[in-house]
Amino acid sequence: MSMQLQQYIKELLYQHECVTVPNFGAFLTRTINVLIQPETGVFNPPSKEVSFNHLLKSNDGILAQYMAQKENVSYEQALRKIEKEVIVWKQKLNTQHLNFAGIGEMRLNPQKKINFSPFGSINFDLSSFGLISFIRKPIFIPPIHIEETKPITIMENENKDDLMFTPAGNENKRSPIMRYAIIGVIGISLIGAVYYFGNQYIADEKAKATEMAQKKIKSNVQKATFDLGALSEIDLTLESNPKVIEEAPLAQTYYSVIAGTYRSMENAEKMLAQLQAEGFDAAFTEVNPEGLNRVAYGRFTSKREALNLHNYIRLALKEEAWYLEEN
Repeated sequence: MSMQLQQYIKELLYQHECVTVPNFGAFLTRTINVLIQPETGVFNPPSKEVSFNHLLKSNDGILAQYMAQKENVSYEQALRKIEKEVIVWKQKLNTQHLNFAGIGEMRLNPQKKINFSPFGSINFDLSSFGLISFIRKPIFIPPIHIEETKPITIMENENKDDLMFTPAGNENKRSPIMRYAIIGVIGISLIGAVYYFGNQYIADEKAKATEMAQKKIKSNVQKATFDLGALSEIDLTLESNPKVIEEAPLAQTYYSVIAGTYRSMENAEKMLAQLQAEGFDAAFTEVNPEGLNRVAYGRFTSKREALNLHNYIRLALKEEAWYLEEN
């Protein structure tokens, strides 16, 4: 039973930072980061160091619950087994040391307090599973040896002959016409290269200028206000009953730019939210005679504002939209 309970404690230390043994103490784990010793070149991976605190004796239920699941017993039965084992541990500590396999060793000091020494043979950090300590060998970079170069002796041409393109042994076989022909070929090649790369540079600059012009045009169209001119005046002579006009409710005419018509209110609300997210002052119009829901890019009391928005959407944004006058 003793070894089995110690195994449960070791397994729980992989999952929890604190495993409490009721009326005995708590095993704690502390994370230690990567440790590199420059002097020796030893590389230690991240780990968790185990310690013991005899003051933490209150039952937190972790050990008893785990034991109950492992042995298929009730929680109360597991707790009684732990209590019996703790009594045995305390009796052993009075005369000898107490070993916890893979965890550490306990002894009583002259003041009758428990001293715990971790073994350190097991790394309880699951993220470092399989990693071991190793010695990192320094990288040896051999010194670069630079050989001294001998000075080059330049031989002077005592006869002042032209040695250009004249290999040894053929000094008198190369005619001046051949030399001029070679120089001409080199010159033509240079002129062709300059012409080609010059044309390529001009084409690139034209492409950049065209792209900037297109962006400028798009920006101007987005900011543009489409002037439809002044509306012609119409003279109307109406005979009205003053009493009827005074009692009639005031009617408001709306001018809308319609984005879509939907039978489903859910789809209409999705379209409305999308247009509002894109920055439009979108709104619902009155339900059409067929009972369908219409969503507008914008709903105005000014006909000019509605037509400006309609032209902007059709001409600048290239989107489908139609104009509606709501009476």
